Amino acid sequence: MAEGEKPRTQRVGALDYEHAGSGYMEKRRLDRVAGPLLIWGLGVGYVISGEYFSWNFGFDAGGFGGMLLATLLMIGLYVMMVYGVSEMATAFPHTGGPYAFARRTMGPWGGFAIGIAAVLEYVLATAAIAMTIGFYIVELPCCDSLPSIVGMNPVAWIAILAYVIFIAVNMAGIEQTLWSVLAITVIAAVTLVIWALVLLFGGHFDPSNFTNIKPTAGNSSTFPFGVFKGTLAALPYAAWFYLAIEGVPMASEEARDPARDLPKGSILAMWSLVGFSIIAFAVGAGVGGAEQIRGSFTIIPDVVSIAHGGKSGFFWVVTIVGLTGLLASFHAILFAYSRIIFSLSRAGYFPRSLSVTGRRRTPYLALIVPAVIACVLILLYNESLDAVAVLVQMSVFGALITYVLMMAAFILFRRNEPDAERPYRSPVGVPGAWIVIAISVLAMFSSLAYDVPGAKLGVFFTILAIALGLAYFYFVSRHHLVAEAPEEEFALIEQAEAELEADKA
Repeated sequence: MAEGEKPRTQRVGALDYEHAGSGYMEKRRLDRVAGPLLIWGLGVGYVISGEYFSWNFGFDAGGFGGMLLATLLMIGLYVMMVYGVSEMATAFPHTGGPYAFARRTMGPWGGFAIGIAAVLEYVLATAAIAMTIGFYIVELPCCDSLPSIVGMNPVAWIAILAYVIFIAVNMAGIEQTLWSVLAITVIAAVTLVIWALVLLFGGHFDPSNFTNIKPTAGNSSTFPFGVFKGTLAALPYAAWFYLAIEGVPMASEEARDPARDLPKGSILAMWSLVGFSIIAFAVGAGVGGAEQIRGSFTIIPDVVSIAHGGKSGFFWVVTIVGLTGLLASFHAILFAYSRIIFSLSRAGYFPRSLSVTGRRRTPYLALIVPAVIACVLILLYNESLDAVAVLVQMSVFGALITYVLMMAAFILFRRNEPDAERPYRSPVGVPGAWIVIAISVLAMFSSLAYDVPGAKLGVFFTILAIALGLAYFYFVSRHHLVAEAPEEEFALIEQAEAELEADKA
C-alpha cells in the first residue's frame, strides 16, 4: 500500500477490516527476551503487593473463618485458572492474553468485553498501589512532614512520582523492565520470609489471636459475621493475594519459547504465591491479632509494631524494605496494562496510535495515557483511606469478569477445537473451568455483603465503564479493525475458507 493511500477494507459479517499495509506491524514489533525465570518474576511481581496490603480487610469483612474459607476458595480458583490460561496461552501466544483467548472462541464482542474489563482491573490496581506507596512513605520518620507541591499533598505527589519513575523504566525496554521486576520481586519475597521468621522465632505467635474479633449477635468468634455472609464479603480481599497472576500471557510475544516458558513460569509463580499468602495470613493474624489488623493500612510493619510494643528498628527495616512489595506489583502491572492496551489498539479496538512502539520496542502511549487517567483518580481520592479499599473492590470486580469470560473461552476452545495444537494441557480441564466460573460469579456479589463506603457505587461505575466501552466498539471500532493483527487473522482465515467452500458448492 503506497504512502497516504486509503486502506483497503474487507467486510466480515458486521465487522469492517482495514488492510493497513506491510509497515503497520513493523511499527508495533516487540522483542523476545523472557525465559522461565523472568516470567516467574513477572508472575510473582504482578501479585506480591497483595501480601503487603489490603488482604487484611478480609478480616474486617468476614473474621478469621470467613477470610480462611475465602482464601481457600481463591486458591482453588486461581490455581485452576492458571492451568487453563496456560493451555490457551501456548495454543495462541498473542500478547493480548485474555482478549486473545476470548476473541478466538467468542468473537469480537467477547474479546473486547474481556479486554475492557482487564484494562480496568490493571489500571485501578496501579492506582490503589500507588496511593498505598504514598501512605507508606509518609509514615517514615524522615518523611512525616513532607510539603505539598503545587497543591498536591504528599500522598498524591508521591503516587504520581511513582508513575513517572516506573513508566520511564518500562519505556527503557522489555529486558530492563523484566530484570528490574525480578530484582524487586526477589527482595520483596525474601523480606516477607524474614519478617515471618523473626516474628515466629520471637515467640509472638498465638493461635487465639485469629479469633479475637467480637462476634455479632448469634455468631461465633470463628465466624463473627456469619459463615456465608462473612465468607462472601471477604472474597475480594482474599483475591488480592493472587490478583493479576492471569496477566502472565501478556508476555507471550516477548517470551523466547512461549510453548515451554509460559506454563513453566506461570505455574511456578502461582504456587509460590500460595506459599507467600499462607505466610502473610498465618503470621499477620497469628501475631498481630485479627481485631488489631482488620483495619490496618500498612499491615506488615504494623504487625511488627504490635509484637514489639512500638516502632522498633525492625519495624523501620520492614517498612522501608517492604516498599519493594508494592513497587514490584506496581512496576509489573504497568507492563500488564500497557500490553493489553497495545494488543487492543494494534487490532483497531482502541485508537491505533496507542500501539506504536518506540526505539526500544515499548508501546509508550499505552503506558502513559492510562497513567494519566489513574493520576486523576489519585488527585480526587488520595485523602480517603476508604478509597484504596474501594479501588481494590473495583479492580477485583473487573478481574472477576475476565475470569468468567476466560474460562468460558477455555470451555469453548476444548469443545470447538479439540484437535488444535496444545503444547500444554490443563490437568483440571473443563470441570476446573466451571469451578472457576462458579466461584467468580459468587465473588461478584461480595460488594453487596461488605459495606465499605462507596464500594457499591464503585462497582456500578466499573460496569458503566465496560458498557461505555462496548458502545464505543459498536459505533466506532468495529468499523476500523486491522486485518494484519494476529488476534484477528483466525476470523479472516475462517471467512476465506467459508467463501472457498461456497464457491466449490
